[in-house]
Amino acid sequence: MESRKRPLAAGPCTADVFKTPEKRMAVVRQQDSDFMGWGVEETCKYLHREGFAEWEDKFREQKITGVGLRYLQEPQLEKIGIGPLGVRLQILHSLRKLWQITAETNKVFNDPIHGHVELHPLLIKIIDTPQFQRLRNIKQLGGTYFVFPGASHNRFEHSIGVGYLAGRLVQALNERQPELLISGRDILCVQIAGLCHDLGHGPFSHMFDGMFIPKARPGIKWKHEEASLAMFDYLVSDNSLEPVMEEHGLVLPEDLIFIKEQIAGPLGTKGPLNQWPYKGRSENKSFLYEIVANKRNGIDVDKWDYFARDCHHLGIQNNFDYRRFLKFARVCEVDGQKHICTRDKEVGNLYDMFHTRNCLHRRAYQHKVGHVIENMITEAFLKADKHIKVQGSGGKMYTLSTAIDDMEAYTKLTDHVFEQILNSHVPELAEARKILHNVVCRRLYKCVGQTQAENHITDTQEICRRWAGDVAKSKPQSGVQDVNLQPEDFIVSVIEMDYGMKGKNPINNVRFYCKNDPTKAIQIRKNQVSKLLPEQFAEQMIRVICKKTDDRSLEAAKKHFVQWCMDMNFSKPQDGDVIAPELTPLKAGWSNNNEGEDDEDDGCRPLNGKTVNGQNRAKKQILK
Repeated sequence: MESRKRPLAAGPCTADVFKTPEKRMAVVRQQDSDFMGWGVEETCKYLHREGFAEWEDKFREQKITGVGLRYLQEPQLEKIGIGPLGVRLQILHSLRKLWQITAETNKVFNDPIHGHVELHPLLIKIIDTPQFQRLRNIKQLGGTYFVFPGASHNRFEHSIGVGYLAGRLVQALNERQPELLISGRDILCVQIAGLCHDLGHGPFSHMFDGMFIPKARPGIKWKHEEASLAMFDYLVSDNSLEPVMEEHGLVLPEDLIFIKEQIAGPLGTKGPLNQWPYKGRSENKSFLYEIVANKRNGIDVDKWDYFARDCHHLGIQNNFDYRRFLKFARVCEVDGQKHICTRDKEVGNLYDMFHTRNCLHRRAYQHKVGHVIENMITEAFLKADKHIKVQGSGGKMYTLSTAIDDMEAYTKLTDHVFEQILNSHVPELAEARKILHNVVCRRLYKCVGQTQAENHITDTQEICRRWAGDVAKSKPQSGVQDVNLQPEDFIVSVIEMDYGMKGKNPINNVRFYCKNDPTKAIQIRKNQVSKLLPEQFAEQMIRVICKKTDDRSLEAAKKHFVQWCMDMNFSKPQDGDVIAPELTPLKAGWSNNNEGEDDEDDGCRPLNGKTVNGQNRAKKQILK
């Protein structure tokens, strides 16, 4: 039976019949992305390139610059004498390409927090470098992963999230307020700053710059933001990205300065008090510096991402929704500068945001077991410091603590140092190896207690070392007599807990607008919001860890700790009555009579040594 299928005609045209048509898209040159900086002649040159040379004079007569292009509508073109209708529509189509169509297709990432994330091709060029890929091997929460099994996420995905959210916020402002004249360059620079803000983190993130470096090199003041700037410069130069950046419309070195200023604040020495401190952007773009790292009030996209990401992986509820903030964010003028403001009704949500930050610190970031583990890892790193060698520029060798001086060496420094020490065989690393082996086998130092001082303490390493000696000497009369504890058996730490601005209320630096007048910025004080908000916005917690873990030593260490709290007039430890019931009654201020506390819900409180209800108390007051 003959086939009913029609045979294909043979010949040279066969291949052309089945050739997939090429995808065609309108292409805009990268230098055109900054069209809002054009003058009249640059605007006319664009029209000439687009094939509308005969209408250039009309634009010249009306002195139309790049700023006005987004506001042009078809009736306005007709009014200035451009016709017929088809031509006017073609001109509008060409103009809209400037801000609606990109020259290259964005790459899509599927992120568990933000869903499908689109990133500009220049951001992909940055991501695909050894300096950025290094962040895949640095845990976002350091030693907290040893406590929360889900906290395995890294700085890599957090940085991508911040870059994405930075773009979301600046684009939301651009769409809501075209008069801000946010250019394509501005948007791209803000995204790059968000992407690269954490390049300088070392092994185990904040443990490295907060615990290890201060002890390994006590003579220097070094933070990861400083390394982020140096690493960004190294990333750009090592991968020859300057020409690529210029191809995508950036202006160098101005935009490189702007990117770094967003990460770490003003560069160089401070000028006069009233002088604009930034070089990358003028004062009329001041709001752009509040997106990635907000030095004004701490509300920035960095927090938005780590709130959502950390809560997701820790299994803790996140009470702040950044998407709602995006809906209400707008720029208003405050004291001659432009700042990002939000609706007045959102003030309660912002207090919730900082409360969420405080809860994350209490429940996860400053978890006592995680803190113990990070102290043990730090101790191991200190013992291994001079024995770990990393090759840097020019073949020079660096140690763990000196690698921060050379970005080529620092690029090779990640969390893998833990395994490098743990799996080593050289005798020089024996002590460090033993400590990390104890971490893996869960033979950990123990937290013997936490307390608080009446007044603020200026935390220094010298004070903590002296206090460790004082704890060892504070041996109570009723303590375990045959246990000898030394200063080196204790670690004393002062932990800061605040709303992100030391003791200040960050909301005092936020400005709001009302529905009736969205252009006017107002301030909302705490007493205008709720009486249930905190009275103080910072406190310190003093934590004592004992390295000896046998039962008798721990029992003695806890009693030493309680006695030390009594001697120093610190607050009574929460479990003080359990671990040292023979000591706590000796201090008058530690009695459990609830003096000074509010009434209970049922209206009862002690009165003349007896408990009476609110009604009886009222009667006695009347009789008096």
